[in-house]
Amino acid sequence: MTAPDRMDDRPVDFSVHSMPQPQDWTQQPARTRSGRFKMLLVLAVCAAPVIASYFSYYVLRPAGRTNFGVLVEPQRPLPELVVQSLDGKSVPMASLRGQWLVMSVAHAACDATCEATLFLQRQLRAGLGKDKDRVDWVWLVDDDAPVPTAMLPRLEGSTTLRVPEQTVVQWLGDNAAGPLYGAIYLVDPLGNYMMRFPAPGLEPGSAQEAKLQYAKKVKRDVERLLRASASWDTAGR
Repeated sequence: MTAPDRMDDRPVDFSVHSMPQPQDWTQQPARTRSGRFKMLLVLAVCAAPVIASYFSYYVLRPAGRTNFGVLVEPQRPLPELVVQSLDGKSVPMASLRGQWLVMSVAHAACDATCEATLFLQRQLRAGLGKDKDRVDWVWLVDDDAPVPTAMLPRLEGSTTLRVPEQTVVQWLGDNAAGPLYGAIYLVDPLGNYMMRFPAPGLEPGSAQEAKLQYAKKVKRDVERLLRASASWDTAGR
């Protein structure tokens, strides 16, 4: 009788399933191009709702319909800057993204025109009904002076930030568009300043009817933009 074969006496088999072929290296650039194309396709799909909403608002408008606000071209992104709230806390400007912003600029002293503009911003947001949570009203204070104590209760619900005057002028200023102060600026949820509303009808002593008509025109434009962006913009950041 022969002793049973031991496992360690058996020859070792090596199995090679596949080896890289020369043609695999020649196909690598094509695969890279294919991957880039797929990535660009995904980005395009993500951006499509945003592009479609702006296209429908600005291009496919019914004949005879005009905007009260002036479209800003090219759009200007939020400054990459850390600013301060009234209580001294640091706030990155980029943190404002994710909401529509109805914005104004003034000195801390806030004259009558400033007060009227802030009142309009507050009322505009309140008048948007179920869409008001998609909009923040923002006051940019461009100096270091104290805000009058009597004004603080009126700022409840606002985002009030101290931003250097030079930054405000560079971002929002346009000599051809009229004075910087008293106007209302609209920033979209992506953080782009994209529309400017001039400020006639808000000066001290202006007729109440003129102020009311101005408010209606601003509100109409904001409501149109909210409807056009409803497919991709939701309340909250």
